[in-house]
This record gives sequence, C-alpha cells and structure tokens, in this order.
Amino acid sequence: MKHLTVDVAIIGAGSAGMSAYRAARAHTDKVVVIESGHYGTTCARVGCMPSKLLIAAADAAHAVDGAHRFGVLAAPAAIDGQAVMRRVRGERDRFVGFVVDTVQEWPDEHRLVGHARFLSPHELEVGGHTVVTAGRIVIATGSSPAVPAGWREALGERLIVNDDVFSWDDLPESVAVAGPGVIGLELSMALARLGVRVRLFGRSSRVGPLTDPVVADKARAIVASTVATSLDVERIEPVRDGDRVKVRWIEDGTRHEEAFDFLLAATGRTPNVKGLDLQRAGIEVDAYGIPHADRYTRRIGKSHIFIAGDAADEQALLHEAADEGRIAGDNAGRYPDTIVRPRRAPLTVVFSDPQIAIAGESHAQLLQRGADFASGGASFDDQGRSRVMGRNLGQVQVYGERGTGRFLGAEMIGPDAEHIGHLLSWSVQHGLTVQQMLDSPFYHPVVEEGLRTALRALKERLALPLPPLADCLDCVAAPAV
Repeated sequence: MKHLTVDVAIIGAGSAGMSAYRAARAHTDKVVVIESGHYGTTCARVGCMPSKLLIAAADAAHAVDGAHRFGVLAAPAAIDGQAVMRRVRGERDRFVGFVVDTVQEWPDEHRLVGHARFLSPHELEVGGHTVVTAGRIVIATGSSPAVPAGWREALGERLIVNDDVFSWDDLPESVAVAGPGVIGLELSMALARLGVRVRLFGRSSRVGPLTDPVVADKARAIVASTVATSLDVERIEPVRDGDRVKVRWIEDGTRHEEAFDFLLAATGRTPNVKGLDLQRAGIEVDAYGIPHADRYTRRIGKSHIFIAGDAADEQALLHEAADEGRIAGDNAGRYPDTIVRPRRAPLTVVFSDPQIAIAGESHAQLLQRGADFASGGASFDDQGRSRVMGRNLGQVQVYGERGTGRFLGAEMIGPDAEHIGHLLSWSVQHGLTVQQMLDSPFYHPVVEEGLRTALRALKERLALPLPPLADCLDCVAAPAV
C-alpha cells in the first residue's frame, strides 16, 4: 500500500472538483484530485452538451416542418437517425476531449485514480492501492441517475437513463419517458421532434421546474401539443416483453397499456456519497446519508471537510457546481481561515421548445417564505416579434416586493427564455426595482417587449407612490382630481 500526504485532497474531477483544484492550488501545491471513473465532466459526457446537440437536431427538423408557414415550401423533414447520433457523439467526444486535455496537463502527482473511501477524518483509501493523508478534504463526487427499485432487474437493457441515449448509433422507433423534470422534458420533446414515438409519464401534473400555476398550466398545454403525455398517473408498471417494454398505467381511473423500444428513467439523480464511508469522517449526515454545508463557505459543520456540486444535493447546475467548487477549494486551501463568499442570483433554464426559465425566487419559494409580493404577467401568444418568427407560444409571470418595488424573480415559458432569464437574474442580483427595469431600454420589435408588458402589469399591482417625473421615464402623471 502506497502512502501520500497532501494539504488538500479533492474527491472527484468533475466540474466542481476541477474548480476546487484550481482554487486550492492558489494556496498550496500539495494537492491531489482523486477520480474513480473517466475524466470528463457529467456536463460534457452525458449532460448539458450532448443533450443540446440532440435538441439542435430537433430544432432543425422542426424548422423544416414549419417552413410552409412562411411561404417556404420544403419536403417533409427526413430524419437520418444514424447521422443525427453520429454528430451528437462526435461533438460530444470533442467537448470531452477538451476537459480531458485540461486534466492531463496537471502534474502527475496531482492525479490519482481509484475509488476513495474514508478511513478516518483525515485518511482516505484509494482503489485499494494508496492511503492519502490530507489536512483538508473536498467532496465533489457528483451524482448518478436514480432508477425506481426493480426496474433494472425487470427490464435489463430495455431500461435506459439519459447517459445511455448519447451512445446510441441510431434513433429508436419509440421511447417511454418516466419523469417530466428537466431531463425528461428536454429529451422527450427533442426525440418527438426527431420522429420518435414518445410518451411522457409523470406522477404529478408538473412539467419541468415551474411552480407558478399560470405558467405551469400553459407549459402543460404546450408540452401536450408536442408529446403524448400521461401526467397525474397513479402507478407505472413496466414489464419486459421480448425486445420491447410494455408499460401499464392507470390514468383518470382507466387502465392503459402501450409498448415501446425503451423506457427512459428520468426520475431524478442521487448524490454519489454512499460509497465514501462518511461515518468514519466524523461529520454529521441527514437521513439520506448526505452531509450539508454552509452555502457561503461550503464547509461541513466545524470540520476540515468541504462539499461542492451535485454531491451536496442542492442545485444540480453546472455554474452552481463550479462556484461551489471554487468556494470549497479556496477555503480548503486557506484553512483554518474561511471566507464567506457571495452567491449568484438563482437561474434555471430548460431547453425545451419553447424554453423555460426561472430567475431569482420562484413563485413557490416566495410563498414558502411568506414574502409580501405581487405578480404581473403577459402572454407570448400574440406578442409582436414572437408572432413574426412563428414562435408565439408562452407565458411570463414576474414578481415584485410590495412597499419597496424591488424585483424578486420570474417564471416563464416562451421564446428566447434562455436570454430573458439572464436579464432577469441580473436584475435580481443587482437589486433593481420594477421601475428601474421599466426605465431601461426596450428595442422594437423584440421578444423582450413581452417582458415589459408583464413588468407594467406588475407595477400597477404593486401600487407604489408615483416617483418624480424627472426621475421616471416609463410613467405618467397622476390624473387631476
């Protein structure tokens, strides 16, 4: 057994781990990153990038199918599934290659391959070949797809997760998708646009992360117009039927049955912490075996151990994982000093069609904390630029604080939500008021004019005192009485 002593050991070389490594090295060169699998982040291998490649192909097919609306006559889109997946895999491998090249440039002594588990608060056994003694430890082990009990055993290779989709050589004829969250929604809509017969199953009426009832209702209707949906299903019973999966379910009190080539389990993700033997680390864990850290330091309790990224089971987003890794790595490197670092305003984007965005606090979060807020909304169904582009579907709801007029957040489904979401999250982060947002430029004709309509409705509901006209562009004098 080899022995290695370092100042900082980082478990996991994904987005959070790589970010932690860069931050820790600013303080010490005695760092090691331990990776049990392949180099290359979840985002590059099986997440953000390959899914967007598949969605890009679906968007191209949809553009061909809809060209007749503009007087452009084209034959119906013919999908070459092998060519679609060849591009997905090729570009995916290119992105992964960039990540792998970065890791391979690290000094050899900073890389260690093998599964890590705690022997004591400061000791890790790695792959049965090395014991690492570390002054501080960063857990950045990521997450894995969660699959309902018994499904793998019952379905074998007919049960897939999103990781498997991007290894296909060709598109299948049919796929059942269990789980209408972000992953299930993106993949089901993309596959349907590429000619795959898809049915999307859910145990509740929600699609994606939306919580505002107005936006959620609109989203359900839009998704149902693209993909066959079975939401509020009481029970899903998949069984193997030769080379197919037969799915049985109860919907509205009626039994249904349909056969598919595959069942895609998009039923959430589980933090990769079970095999770490955390009980030997001397830190507290919750009922699910997950340790929790201070959001602004990433430190677990008063220990020398930090956690970042999906392993923390907080926000499974790349930019959040990278930020948490940077905070954890920096504080592990400078330990025992720790710095409380600011966090960015929340931003979630779903690359469905139309896209979904939540910026700042969601409707549910505002209700949960008892915020005194008002809402304003606007539809994109008849919004000028959206209609010009033939992408006039959607709804936005914006939230402001009563008394101060401060902008709190928004939920939307609609065209260019990925871009509008950024503008809204920046407004939250910089503490803008609804009036200040309305006094900012809105070009014509742009999709953002729909956002202005919603902000104006919100301003009316906030019923704030009229500011001096010299300080306010988007307001008029109160009528004389």
